[in-house]
Amino acid sequence: MIRKATIKDIKVIHSMLSDYGEKGVLLSRPLSQLYDHVRDFFVYEIPENQTVAGCGALQFCWEDLAEIRSLAVNKEYQSKNIGSQLVQAAICEAKAYDIKKLFTLTYKPEFFKKFDFKVIDRAELPLKIWSDCISCVKFPDCDETAMMLSLEHIAG
Repeated sequence: MIRKATIKDIKVIHSMLSDYGEKGVLLSRPLSQLYDHVRDFFVYEIPENQTVAGCGALQFCWEDLAEIRSLAVNKEYQSKNIGSQLVQAAICEAKAYDIKKLFTLTYKPEFFKKFDFKVIDRAELPLKIWSDCISCVKFPDCDETAMMLSLEHIAG
């Protein structure tokens, strides 16, 4: 079940993001930043045991641009369509806010291609989005793939 994250979910989200951050496949976030952005997050909760199995965030950048970020699924629950459901939830919310373009920075471009995201040159993204990059261990040698989805012609 997909739902908006609550304050009670932040420590689990932090743990998930930290695990992926240690592997170098996702930018982990400090607890304080997660509390600041709790409203950006969705979680996938297993109804039977209330376990948070995955998370993802939609962060607004401009009036017509948002980012899908911090998408992670607990190893135990991978290959169960959870990541796809979290991306769909973010796309629906972006459309509800009349966002025209949605982007992501990812190590999994094939996953996002399933949703019609297209690979773009990172230089096409506004400078504002790079503020998080300064704290990344890979800065300035980012090896993530920048991808964009135009929402203008997607029904829903």
